[in-house]
Formats: sequence, structure tokens, C-alpha cells
Amino acid sequence: MSSNNLIKNALISVSDKTNILEIATVLIKNKINLFSTGGTSQVLKKNNILVTEISDYTKFPEIMDGRIKTLHPKIMGGILRRKDKDKKIMKLYDIHPIDIVIVNFYPFEKIKNTKKNNIDDIINSIDIGGPTLVRASAKNYKNVIVIVDLFDFQSVINSINNNTMNIEKRFNLASKAFEYTSSYEKIISQYFVKKSTFNKKNKNNFFPKEINFSFIKKQNLRYGENHHQKASFYIEKNISKSGTISTAHQIQGKTLSYNNIADSDIALECVKEFSKPTCVIVKHGNPCGVATSNYILKSYLSAYHADPISAFGGIIAFNDILDEKTAEKIINQQFVEVIIVPEITDLALKILKKKQNIRILVTGKLEKNQIGLDLKKITNGLLVQEYDSDNIDHKLWSVVTKRTPTKKELKDSIFCWKVAKFVKSNAIVYGRNEVTIGIGAGQMSRIYSTKLANIKIKDQGYNVVGATMASDAFFPFRDGIDSAASVGISCIIQPGGSIRDKEIIQASDEHNITMIFTNKRHFKH
Repeated sequence: MSSNNLIKNALISVSDKTNILEIATVLIKNKINLFSTGGTSQVLKKNNILVTEISDYTKFPEIMDGRIKTLHPKIMGGILRRKDKDKKIMKLYDIHPIDIVIVNFYPFEKIKNTKKNNIDDIINSIDIGGPTLVRASAKNYKNVIVIVDLFDFQSVINSINNNTMNIEKRFNLASKAFEYTSSYEKIISQYFVKKSTFNKKNKNNFFPKEINFSFIKKQNLRYGENHHQKASFYIEKNISKSGTISTAHQIQGKTLSYNNIADSDIALECVKEFSKPTCVIVKHGNPCGVATSNYILKSYLSAYHADPISAFGGIIAFNDILDEKTAEKIINQQFVEVIIVPEITDLALKILKKKQNIRILVTGKLEKNQIGLDLKKITNGLLVQEYDSDNIDHKLWSVVTKRTPTKKELKDSIFCWKVAKFVKSNAIVYGRNEVTIGIGAGQMSRIYSTKLANIKIKDQGYNVVGATMASDAFFPFRDGIDSAASVGISCIIQPGGSIRDKEIIQASDEHNITMIFTNKRHFKH
């Protein structure tokens, strides 16, 4: 190694020991001395790799069950030393310069998600020495090469051997190291915030005084909302669960667009609300057809026929395995941008390959979001709220009219209420037999959302008699009730809470409509 006079000593302290033997062997071949902590040094020694244990070098043992290993002046001095200024002090205390630091941390994210671990086990797994080594090395990047991603090792060695390990490469490694420590601290911070929040009844503690987010780029997008806008897709670091658009794998089709991802997220989160085989079709941020049944093919056909005009070029999400019959029906019946499934059969995939441009996202097992934060960016600001993860319990609802709902009307009320949560306000959802038959979305007044739903059912020629209507918020006037009654709605589910509730209830009784108050609204802006 032509630069051997510059690179003499390396410190290795890793929790994830993947490829560490190969890395250590390369360092030894390049005549670089190895220093290591107890666990890592034991692995190296067992494989006959010459290594100096840090406790032997510092003449100070690992103590407190390994809590203190590397926090010693001889280690920190070797990392933080300045070539021109600190030679005298290093010689006085026999401090060796450390030129390469290879570190990764205890897997806090994995440990905290292991059910058998209690809070003490989890807190004990917080790495102290590792982040200190990494920060010190990154701070002194001009003199120390810091590696937190073992995949960077070979390129570092190549650069050293080729005398191309310049200051820019060192700086980039330091930048990556600080990102690594920042992400690690963020995971720990979020854990503590959740623990302090969800163990307390005081909801004022839910939001921290300061929020810092860490996202990594998953992919560049074709464009943003419009062709002239550039866009990229970023996801949270260290996502621990599957079943989201962020963790989904695209197995076919063109690159996703900004709008594809936004609509896909709505479709997937909506379909998660249902346990029976369900299909959700989304277009421009709103469900246009939703159906649930005992068979995925029947659910798809019902969702499609609910609004075939809007379904053109839409996003389709399923909560069950996609089979070949359903796949065949989709490509023969409509133009579709994205299909989202937890799983897909080989035959179904073979059929969909006939339409290579269809984007297919496989999510894996689906789980509803129970806790978390929902974010909305505004100019120079951020709106933060809890996810609208309301679990429906119809026993808490109130029937406020003279007539009570039938079993069918109650079932359709639950179905429509789930859908309404994902329709932009003002939201009106008509449903019958657990199929949407008319949706009015995003209007400035509730009566116009109702009129829009009426137009759709008229255009489709639906028989609405006996159908259920869901409204995401209360009716300010009785005109919405009268409009719904005019097409045959027999059951209405809404939050209640209007100053004219008595008038609304009276209108329902006049039309022999049964009305349910949920006492909870589902605005979506």
C-alpha cells in the first residue's frame, strides 16, 4: 500500500458483523493494525485474525456489563488528534492515531419491536459508545476515515490503494456518518415520545415542541402533479412493517408518478378498513367505487360498475390475493394505471404482463394504521395531527329517529361510514348491499355533494330505494335529507351536532328514513 505511512490503525466495533471477517482480512493484508471491542474481537480471534482488544490497549477493562468499552482518552485521543498540534501529547500518553473507524450500532429499531423485550431491555440496548466514536471520527474527517455502511468498505480500500482517498471522499463519508447518528437518535427519540405520550391520559403531551423528520429517497418520479414539476418519492427510514405504499414493491409497469402514489395511498388505506374481500377504485384523490363481498372478482365487478366512467384510468386496490380471473376481467374491461395487492398468483401476473404499462404494487400483509402522525405541508409551516384511525363500534352510535335500522341498513351504514372517511369533504356516500352506488365529493356545500351523488345514480340507472347514505359531517339544513329522500334513500348515517338537528330528525321521520348519529365526524381536506 503506497499510502501505508498514512493509514496505520483501524478500530472496528460492530453490532452487525456481516462480512466483518472479509473486511478484517483485507485490512490485515494492507498492513493495517486492528483494534476492536470485546464482541467483535472475539469473532476475529476465533478466525485467527490478529487484533488488539481495546481493553488491552487502554489497560482499562470493559466494565458495567459492557456499558463502558470505548469511552477512554486513548481511544478518543487517537480519533480526535490533530496531526500538527497533538504529537507531543500523544507521545506523552502513548496514544496511537486511529485512521479508520468502522462502526455500526445496536439495532434499536429491531429490539424495540420485539414483543418479549420490556422497556428496561429496550433502553439497555441504546448504543452510547458507537455514536460517540462515529461523531468524533466524522468531526475529524480530515484525519480519520469513518465507515458506517460496510458496503462502502471496498471502495475506501480501493481509494487508499490508488492514492485517491481525497478530502471530498472523506467528507462524504463523514456526512453519511452524521446522517446515520441522526437517524439513530431520531428512532430513539420517537420511542421515548410515544412512551411518554401513550402512557399518559393528557392528550396535550401528544405533540413534541419540535419535530424533526428523516426520510430517504426511494425513487425519482416521472414528474409532479403536472409535467413541468419535478418530483421524487421519499420514505421514512427504518420502516418496520409492511403493507403500505412506501414499503410496496413494484413488480411491473412504468415509473410511478406523483399522482399515482398519492392516489395509491388513499386506495390502499381505504381497502384496509375491510376484512372481507374488497376492491377500492380511486380517481383523483377520491374513491369512485368500493365494494365488499365474499369473492374478490365480485367485489371488483361491483366497484367498477359503481362508476365505470370515473374508474377509467383509476387506481385499483385489493385486500386479498389477486387471482387470474379477476386479472383477466380488469384488462378486458378498463384502462387502469395502478393495481395494488397484498399478494398475486403467478397466473394473474402472467395475464397482467399482456399490459406491460400497468403498474403492479405488491404490499405484503396489510395492517391498519392504529397510531401515528398525519402531516400536511403549508407555506413555511406544517400541520400535524393524529391519524384518523377510528375503530368503528356501532354499539356506541345512536338511532335518533322513530324507525330503527334493519340489519341490512346497519350493515350498509357501517360500510358507507368506512368509505366516507376517505372521500374529500364535503363527502356524501350512497351504498347498498356493501357497494357504493353514488359518491359526492369535495363540494363547497353538502347539498351539492348530495346532488352530485344523485346525478351519478341517475346516470347509472341505479335503483336507490332502500339504500343508505353516509355524510362525513352534520347536515346544516334539511335540504340534504329531502334530496336524499327524493331518490329513495331509507337510512342516513351522520355525526349529528347541528343546531338544526331537531329539524333534520323531523325531516327524516317525515320521509320514514332511519337516522344514525355516530357523534364523530370524518372530514378529509
